[in-house]
Amino acid sequence: MNILITAPYNENGRDELREAFGNVIYKVWKENGRAYNEDELDRLLTATHADALITEHDEVTGRVLKNHAHLKFIGVCRGTPSNVDMETAAALHIPVFHTPARNAQAVAEMFIATVIVFLRQLIPGMEWLKTRQWKEGAHDSYLQFKGNELAGRTVGMVGFGAVGQCIAGMLDAFPCKIIYYDPFLKESFPAYKNVSIEEVFENGDIVSVHLPVNDSTKGMIKKELLSRMKPDAIFVNTARAVVVNRNDLLEVLESNTIRGAILDVFDHEPPDETDYRLIDHPHVLATPHIAGATREVEDHHVEILNKKLLQWKKEMPI
Repeated sequence: MNILITAPYNENGRDELREAFGNVIYKVWKENGRAYNEDELDRLLTATHADALITEHDEVTGRVLKNHAHLKFIGVCRGTPSNVDMETAAALHIPVFHTPARNAQAVAEMFIATVIVFLRQLIPGMEWLKTRQWKEGAHDSYLQFKGNELAGRTVGMVGFGAVGQCIAGMLDAFPCKIIYYDPFLKESFPAYKNVSIEEVFENGDIVSVHLPVNDSTKGMIKKELLSRMKPDAIFVNTARAVVVNRNDLLEVLESNTIRGAILDVFDHEPPDETDYRLIDHPHVLATPHIAGATREVEDHHVEILNKKLLQWKKEMPI
């Protein structure tokens, strides 16, 4: 079997696949400067005589799949296989594996970091310091940038999958009270309280979104929910922008209805004018979609995907 790998994949992971499946062709998209588009991926699959594909961001469209209907499997190094035409893959009986939780630790650490930075007013404090505003004998900084501790806060999660659970585990050490809404979660967590989505927004000092993108979640977070937040509450989105109505979020921010927001994702990347209204808002801490961007994440997705592929091979001999 020839496995074409375009995702970042460490050498140990590639060696493990060679031993289990055969030949590995490594054409990581980073060397291309960007993900492979439909035509490029189609040509690459043909040129390498690929029998299987492991991808991260490439355009695995219906046309690509139909042109390579013989593929034994597709591995997607992402939390969701959103770059793959899943309907066509299913129709062609091509199994698709993905790597949920690959970036759970990274996103959880980013959540903790940015919330503390926001609560302690570190960015305006650092800017004040760099602009030489410290006067002799003055206690301006102590008074002006006195912030809040994370300990004792109620953190509400909308979606309580791997990322939300990882964050909750970290927050236990502060400690914080955790409430969550997730109607699809089968597990129960005695240490945390499962509540309605309205209660998350009404009672959370910090409300954090951890939702996948699907027809039921697009635009799910809107004014009706955002307007329920406490005046000193913080809204956090490190998931996907499309699950939040950005105009409604802008409205509550510009009317000072809530304390502020921490945003890592935007409707358009690069941002458009409306996105920049959010990014430039004085009560928004904005980062450029990097919550899940750590070097370790690439090792995590190799471990997760290889485990799934080896189990699949064991159950479905080729």
